Amino acid sequence: MRAASAGHAAAMVGRACLAATFLLLILPAHAADPSKVVRHVFPVAETGFDPAGVQDLYSATIEQMLFETLLTYDYLARPAKLVPLTAEAMPEVTDGGKTYTVRLRKGIHFIDDPVFKGRKRELIAADYAYALKRLIDPKLRSPWAWLVEGKIIGLDELAEAAKKSGKFDYDAKVEGLETPDRYTLRIRLKQTDYNLPYILAHEPTSAVAREAIDAYRDESGRAMANPVGTGAYRLKQWVRSSKIVLEANPDFRGFVWDFKSNDPEDQALIRDMKGKKMPIVGRIEVSIIEEDQARLLAFQNGELDLMDLGGPLAPNVLDGGKLKPEFVKKGVKLSRIVDPALGYVYWNMQDPIVGGLSKEKVALRRAMAMAYNVADEINVVRNGQAIENEYPIPPGVVGHDPKYRSPIKYDPALANRLLDSVGYKKGPDGWRNLPDGKPFTIRYASRPDSLGRQLDELWKKALDSIGVRMEVQKDKFPELLKLERQCKLMMRTASWIADYPDADNFMQLLYGKNIGQNNNGCVQIPEYDRLYEQSTRMPDSPERDKLYHEMTRIIENYAPWRLDTTTYRNMLIQPRVLGYKKHPILHAEWQFLDIAKTPGTVQPAAGGKAVPD
Repeated sequence: MRAASAGHAAAMVGRACLAATFLLLILPAHAADPSKVVRHVFPVAETGFDPAGVQDLYSATIEQMLFETLLTYDYLARPAKLVPLTAEAMPEVTDGGKTYTVRLRKGIHFIDDPVFKGRKRELIAADYAYALKRLIDPKLRSPWAWLVEGKIIGLDELAEAAKKSGKFDYDAKVEGLETPDRYTLRIRLKQTDYNLPYILAHEPTSAVAREAIDAYRDESGRAMANPVGTGAYRLKQWVRSSKIVLEANPDFRGFVWDFKSNDPEDQALIRDMKGKKMPIVGRIEVSIIEEDQARLLAFQNGELDLMDLGGPLAPNVLDGGKLKPEFVKKGVKLSRIVDPALGYVYWNMQDPIVGGLSKEKVALRRAMAMAYNVADEINVVRNGQAIENEYPIPPGVVGHDPKYRSPIKYDPALANRLLDSVGYKKGPDGWRNLPDGKPFTIRYASRPDSLGRQLDELWKKALDSIGVRMEVQKDKFPELLKLERQCKLMMRTASWIADYPDADNFMQLLYGKNIGQNNNGCVQIPEYDRLYEQSTRMPDSPERDKLYHEMTRIIENYAPWRLDTTTYRNMLIQPRVLGYKKHPILHAEWQFLDIAKTPGTVQPAAGGKAVPD
């Protein structure tokens, strides 16, 4: 599937973008209904709520309610379509796609917070310039630095100066980040970037108030526990790894629900929602429940309104891709999409056992890749709710090639012969040793939940079949993310869901300069890096696709990864929830929903304060 945003088209022809048709009629602030509550669930814990500081999906889901980007996505448009959010219109693109000018809507304010000392704090262009600078502050060590590195004129030089002085000068003028007036942001690039509009819709570039960051940041420069944004909701309560409560922002500008779609399946949803003043839901309650069966039981008991079914629970609820009759009878609804996401297993290329580009290290990784049966994962672990990835750009993303077939296939016999040929001989105990005769063990890292345990078993079975010892390293999800950014994990099954629907968002996962950010395998292959840098200067085109094919062959040759699955996202929806449709890019749809009132509805109890730790 291919899609071109307005930003793509404008940059390619080197002329200004026309303002996008407004899909939302902006209203004065209005009160959401505090008796309307959406109860959601996450399968793993969040890490915090600083747009520049966190990288996990679950924290980002909350962030999209608390903070705002310049651009966002039309709720119902498929393929995903960019539209203005805090911007008045889509960016004006000039200078052959090297200059983007964005004008903000006036009268948008941050939530009331003590840091503002009783004054209304208006959102201004400088807040977005500050947010972009934070991404490259060396002290912050943002996992999103790659979004701006090497792109904005003068920004890299400011970061280099900060490395030498020990302090990032946020007041220094940056040629590529100009605010000619209070409501105008001008971004000047070193070279054309066709994906910049997508980046301006991605939560790490959300506006933050500098005075709030200064007041609430920790020693690393991050402000994880006291989010101060302009979004539709604000953080009311946070019990780490247990519960997150949001309440509607009373000063948030409203909008009229007026989305359009030609999909026949959307028409009932549109009839339910059209013309309503949004947001209506006054409170969002998110529970963290790691065990699959416990989540499903909570949903069946009416304690949850929305939940991602996941693969392990599919046989309990689905018959193929449809709800079982007993759920249909109860009025439960299903919103099902193929996630624009990539599942993969990586090996740490800096690890002394599995890393490196030598012949025997490549052979070891390739043998492990061939020993793993992805079909078993799809059928046994995912219960058919996944498809095999053969290309590193998943379905639903610009650049995906549905005809591509990977040469890496399940073949344990060939994997054994390969290890024999490069000196990984078996000892008297039946386990293979390194070519120098020393014993070795593969440490596979996973989460301590049912999915993690099932993947442990599949990988143990795979490595047993080629005589390679394996032990399991268990850690909570946030800790695993921390360790892999430090290149301290040997092997892990990971996934990446699209930040924006373009191939670049996936091919950058192996770019050498992204080690410590999102290059989980700590991969640095000069040939790949050269081609990647070349691809970033190109629009979506057959020429760029050709480069991606070459880069994919490099991945297959050196085997830093074993491509895995892309899963179906099956969202279960209680009958009382109106207006829900899973969006392929937006993480949270709560601001677009309504809750049908039922007799005997009880006013929810007031929540407490945010818990910092």
